[in-house]
Amino acid sequence: YTVEDLHAREDEGRGLEPEDAWLVKLSPNPLHNYAYRRLHELLDAAARQAGASVYVDRGGDWEIETTAGIRKPDVIVVPGDVADSWFDGDCPTTIPGHELLLVVEVVSPRSGSEGRDRFRKPQEYAAMGIPQYWLVDYTPEPGVQVFVLDEYEAGPTGKRFSTYRLDRSAKVGEVLEVEVPADKPFTVRFDPKVLTELPGFLRGL
Repeated sequence: YTVEDLHAREDEGRGLEPEDAWLVKLSPNPLHNYAYRRLHELLDAAARQAGASVYVDRGGDWEIETTAGIRKPDVIVVPGDVADSWFDGDCPTTIPGHELLLVVEVVSPRSGSEGRDRFRKPQEYAAMGIPQYWLVDYTPEPGVQVFVLDEYEAGPTGKRFSTYRLDRSAKVGEVLEVEVPADKPFTVRFDPKVLTELPGFLRGL
């Protein structure tokens, strides 16, 4: 299957990703969706407070081109000038992965996509040169792992390869503090428990 095949479907490929010429199913659920929406809010608020020129989006609205095909991350952060170019001209159907600053995947446990989020996608995103990859769990308790890009040389030719290394992580009761690269780097601080916690005014209803 190609990207064209994906878009030609009656449902326009919602809930599917082309991987190695196969269509693989994503596995979202309400808790998964709530977690990535909360994370989107935190990132967007921190970027705005710092005055960073970035575009933060969520929920697979954009298709990201990788070495394996097309991915639909849960949250992305893109430089503002890159995002401006999408809206000033012909909006692309897919975004080259190397244009992104940060990609977030929220794991749906015991699903077909869990292994891809934990093992396959980090390899693809690193190969595209995306500086940060966040892996988010929401059960049995919320937690976030932050991976940063690392380059190394291998073999007698000195060819350079990119991979991710775990930079920091946090679980419920801990504060995660991460600086996100941008024209004006911005810092996000939060306890992962907020990713599955309803706002106070809703809890009081």
